[in-house]
Amino acid sequence: MKGKTIKDLKIGDTAMFQKTLSETDVYLYAGITGDFNPAHINASYSKDSIFKDRIVHGMLTAGLISTVLGTQLPGPGTIYLSQELKFTAPVRFLDTITAEVEVIEIIEEKNRIKLSTTCRNQRNEMVLSGIATVIPPK
Repeated sequence: MKGKTIKDLKIGDTAMFQKTLSETDVYLYAGITGDFNPAHINASYSKDSIFKDRIVHGMLTAGLISTVLGTQLPGPGTIYLSQELKFTAPVRFLDTITAEVEVIEIIEEKNRIKLSTTCRNQRNEMVLSGIATVIPPK
């Protein structure tokens, strides 16, 4: 299984992945990464926070972008080089997040692709935006 090569890609190509993020996802992510920040796992602590409830780890949300890049666009064999991120709104438990990527620059001589990366919740509110740079498969 191989993703799209630089010759297969064009400016404006898009792909997306959607997932509802559950309490289980948050606890599994905390266990895997060791990030037990009470903003994510402690309901008593979180009720007094600026968000008034637990929120999903920002990097768990950003991980959905990696899913799109590694499975769809460019797809299997893609090497993720860098990611700029801006977290624009909290993601709450049971929010359905749509991660979308769009090819915005093709650097053929270096075999690099730049993509706009966004995540939106079920209310179409932007929760994350950024730019990714990847090496598509050869």
